[in-house]
Amino acid sequence: MSPSYLQYLVLPPVGNVLLMLAGFAIWRSSRGLGLTLVIGGLVSLLVISTPLVSYWLRHGLEIYPPLTAAEARRGQAIVILGGGRNYHSPEFGWGDAPSNTTWRRLAYGVFLTRQYDLPILLSGGRVHDEPLAESQLMARAMRQVFDIRPTWLETQSRNTAENASETARVLQGTGIQRVLLVSQAWHLPRAVAAFEHAGLEAIPAPTEFAGKPHLGPLAFVPRAYYLRQSTRALHEWLGRLVYGLRRWL
Repeated sequence: MSPSYLQYLVLPPVGNVLLMLAGFAIWRSSRGLGLTLVIGGLVSLLVISTPLVSYWLRHGLEIYPPLTAAEARRGQAIVILGGGRNYHSPEFGWGDAPSNTTWRRLAYGVFLTRQYDLPILLSGGRVHDEPLAESQLMARAMRQVFDIRPTWLETQSRNTAENASETARVLQGTGIQRVLLVSQAWHLPRAVAAFEHAGLEAIPAPTEFAGKPHLGPLAFVPRAYYLRQSTRALHEWLGRLVYGLRRWL
């Protein structure tokens, strides 16, 4: 089994469910350990589904402040990373469309190019061998919604490390070494490390910072939306561990 699929067995909610199933499986032979696994799996699932814990998990990843004008002017190009797609989105008449995560990156990248007049590279391939690469979907969205055309498309990457290596390949020979790297604030620590490992100077251009929830009763009520956000954050923490073992961080 490839690491990309193995992560789904470790991360919530599947990891929590497997923990509980393991507890039920050993219940008769070791009731104490079985009960611990069942309760641990259930409680951890509920805890990470709360707004407050979800915020802590994401906020801990956000080590880069918002981009300043001085830093932006150092960039030679803007690189916007793909963040997934929505399959069969009928409202635009395109078939697949960029995911909400990707739309946020596109919007900020367009804002930056209008502010600083920098060329744009879109990075994202066919993660599951779809007809169009993510960067092609992004380019269509940029043209039709924002009336902006990217200068380069990187269409081969399937993950963050490949975003970096394939972007470096596309930019080879252009003289561009410093890029404004656009992604969610929680994703940028790993993305910056990958780009620097690929030989590019990545200037972090974070968007969509985690908003601290109101500290009322609802901050402690589990919700599916925050489980999803926590899972993304834990995926990043796991990715940072892997990058650390590779000595990329």
